[in-house]
Amino acid sequence: MHIWRDKRTILVVIGLPIMQMILFGFAISTEVRNVRFGVFNPSQDAVTLKLEEHFRNNLYFTHVEDITNPNHYVDYFKQDKVDMILVFENNFEYKLVHQGKAHIQILTDGIDPNSSTAIANYANQIIQKFQRENIIQAPTGNIIIPQIRLLYNPQMKSAFNFVPGVMGLILTIICAMMTAVSIVREKERGSMEVLLVSPIKPIYIMISKMLPYLVISVFIMLLIILLSVFMLGVPMAGSYFTFSLVSLVFVIAMLALGLLISTLVENQVIALLISGMGLMMPTALLTGMIFPIDNMPWLLRTISMFLPARWFIAAIRKIMIEGLDFMYIYKEFIILCLMTLALLVVSLKKFKIRLE
Repeated sequence: MHIWRDKRTILVVIGLPIMQMILFGFAISTEVRNVRFGVFNPSQDAVTLKLEEHFRNNLYFTHVEDITNPNHYVDYFKQDKVDMILVFENNFEYKLVHQGKAHIQILTDGIDPNSSTAIANYANQIIQKFQRENIIQAPTGNIIIPQIRLLYNPQMKSAFNFVPGVMGLILTIICAMMTAVSIVREKERGSMEVLLVSPIKPIYIMISKMLPYLVISVFIMLLIILLSVFMLGVPMAGSYFTFSLVSLVFVIAMLALGLLISTLVENQVIALLISGMGLMMPTALLTGMIFPIDNMPWLLRTISMFLPARWFIAAIRKIMIEGLDFMYIYKEFIILCLMTLALLVVSLKKFKIRLE
């Protein structure tokens, strides 16, 4: 009877397994879907056009670009327009018929080596199937030779993908957890009453709680980036200033989230559960840290849009691995700023000036 009266216990016992099954069941997927691809086809002959049609008709691929300038391949990846580019060599059909072989290059973004490899394998399977159905009967034994190239990460180091994600996960949990217990601790100790009867405004109380943890969070951020670059070998191809600016905004957002949690709960245990377990799984599964967001159902994709870590991880990958400047991550930066402002405003509105 006591368990049934404790609504929080029931929520944890019943709600947590349901949330875990939904997240792990739908978010974890090794399949690659909705692959946006572009094509550079200087030949425009019957074989290349027919092979293009095979990719267009495949459920896993979506044609988005016809590329005319081969010198701008990288720009399409920088602007996040494509996930893969098919590059046919000149005189493709002529070389296939008269020389017995022709080459096609498969370009993918190697920041996530697992997804990139899966995309390349899918593309290779389509090419091989096309070859078996259309060319193998030729007396010369013509073959199409795919050449796979992973941009930004040719060595296929998994750290290039996981380190930015782990940075977002660590900063999310640590920053939110530190501030989540701050105001709750004051409530439990009774010192909050002294603060509330003083002439200090609530906004100054929140700022005073946030600033020390901001200094600590900046130190943790510096420690993480030093370990990433010098121990794990992840490059810092972009600007340290841009990296620091984006990280600082994200840290403030997580501190504000922790303050919001602390204003909504009454004891430190619940605050720790929400800031720890409650944020860990969504951050790990729904931000693109491990599994591609495009593979998830629309509901989980929608939820992921409200997670600051998703935009932070996307921006950090572009800065660290691709070496992009601010103009390529302004979208993520603006979203993080708006989320930070919203969290600060809501935290201030929810702050109770009277203890019940």
